[in-house]
Amino acid sequence: MDWSRYWRSPDRPLEAMHAHFERHVYHRHSHETYSFGVTEDGYQAFRCRGGAHTSAAGMVIAFNPDDPHDGHAADELGFTYRIVHIGPELVSDVLADIAGRTAGLPLFGSPVVSDPVLARNLRGLHTALLGTAPALRRDELLTATVGAMVHRAASKGVRVPSVTGAVERARRRLEESFPDDIGADELAEAAGCSRFALYRGFRRAYGMAPSDYQRQLRLRAARRLLAGGGAIGDVAARTGFADQSHLTRWFIRCYGMTPGRFQRSG
Repeated sequence: MDWSRYWRSPDRPLEAMHAHFERHVYHRHSHETYSFGVTEDGYQAFRCRGGAHTSAAGMVIAFNPDDPHDGHAADELGFTYRIVHIGPELVSDVLADIAGRTAGLPLFGSPVVSDPVLARNLRGLHTALLGTAPALRRDELLTATVGAMVHRAASKGVRVPSVTGAVERARRRLEESFPDDIGADELAEAAGCSRFALYRGFRRAYGMAPSDYQRQLRLRAARRLLAGGGAIGDVAARTGFADQSHLTRWFIRCYGMTPGRFQRSG
């Protein structure tokens, strides 16, 4: 049986999920945040950065912001995992506090890491976020976990997608007008290239087709509006979904919960 619990900070880009999935299949998506998870039981299979990966019990998952990935149980028994989403600005603040100076954002080269120390740190932070730990203790665990993740698993430097001018123009067009019904010809015209060249270049740069990227922009906007207390039907209309049911279907496929559950987690 599938189940999930979700927690969302009311004032910082920090969220946490504890879930068990047997049947749920994540559609390919990405997050604006760093996403650090630990598999507690079973096997979680997913594709990320062009490769197939499996996270078994005790293994750590490390997604950079905007890393496209999917996910599903590797067998009929399902998997249980904990995951924490941390905004890049919060990661930067934590690293600056640790270093005593401005620090660049880290890049995690492997989406699966076998490291019992990191797994233990993540479980401790996650338990504190979903439990009744005081704010000071949560912040201490956040600092320790981010510091350990960077020290033990990160590569140097920040990934910058390799994009052509056409792909960048298409991305800007989508971000400026994501609720609109933009056709392939219109987007190619804005990019200044053929539909095929745009599709191929966009997938190479961002790991997904322009239509998937547009849907992701809509979902991210919906999350922000829901977190602010917006009615689900109104949020669906404002972000380009056909109706509340349409938003709900995609919210579940990409985030593993309904919009209502996400809204109540704050």
